[in-house]
Amino acid sequence: MLTFHNVCSVPSSFHLVGVPGLESLHIWLSIPFGSMYFVAVVGNITILAVVRVEHSLHQPMYFFLCMLAIIDLVLSTSTMPKLLGIFWFGASDIGLDACLAQMFLIHCFATVESGIFLAMAFDRYVAICNPLRHTTVLTHAVVGRLGLAALLRGVLYIGPLPLMIRLRLPLYKSHVISHSYCEHMAIITLTCGDSRVNNVYGLSIGFLVLVLDSMAIATSYVMIFRAVMGLATPEARLKTLGTCGSHVCAILIFYVPIAVSSLIHRFGHHVSPPIHTLLANFYLLIPPILNPVVYAVRTKQIRERLLQILKIRAKIK
Repeated sequence: MLTFHNVCSVPSSFHLVGVPGLESLHIWLSIPFGSMYFVAVVGNITILAVVRVEHSLHQPMYFFLCMLAIIDLVLSTSTMPKLLGIFWFGASDIGLDACLAQMFLIHCFATVESGIFLAMAFDRYVAICNPLRHTTVLTHAVVGRLGLAALLRGVLYIGPLPLMIRLRLPLYKSHVISHSYCEHMAIITLTCGDSRVNNVYGLSIGFLVLVLDSMAIATSYVMIFRAVMGLATPEARLKTLGTCGSHVCAILIFYVPIAVSSLIHRFGHHVSPPIHTLLANFYLLIPPILNPVVYAVRTKQIRERLLQILKIRAKIK
């Protein structure tokens, strides 16, 4: 590590603390985190397998669900193996480039997931407000393009962040990150240079993704609600709204934790570091765990296919 004036340095690696203030409990914390990661991986892989083999699920909504499952696997896998390595083996060191790559993956795929939720809201809008055109508007090719657009948006939005840090802020006051993974603001607070441009850019991206996407989704559901209220019978209204239930639950599971985590990180200066770090990790684990559960419980085809698989296994035994 090169050092200048014994204050700022050019680090070759960083040291991740894990959960600051709870280092003595790391081995115990590994139990719930390891269990949650295992459930997230198994749940999302199960969703991917069921949608693949069940031809009745080859519809736009379930293709988007598969995209969510892949994104959730990337988000959880980008942080949990390293976190468990810290808990079990004290493997706290992470290279500078690896740290920036982890930061990119986390923020990029969180942005992609928001884009997929926006695409799913569009799918529900067309399915309910213009059902006769749903199959012609939301073709397999269009679904693929929407997924690709969400991915490209994530790369374009988040791609500049690691580049700005690498090129504009090469010097650091410390190489110790008081966090369990390489989060953007956690890295920025260690830099020696003027980080205002990075802060403004990060806030702007947060506004574009969190606020504008949620507003667009809310607008689509206002129009959906108006269309549903125009249906003739209460039974028809409930049945139609029921098709949106899983999507609404998944949206709340995603946006509520990210909003709470973002507000605490920027304005919750009195929140203790352990609480903040634990919340930040739960934000990356809660959607991957609950999304498969929500869709498995609320989707008849997925539920029946899973029960069929379990019955076959029980007969084999």
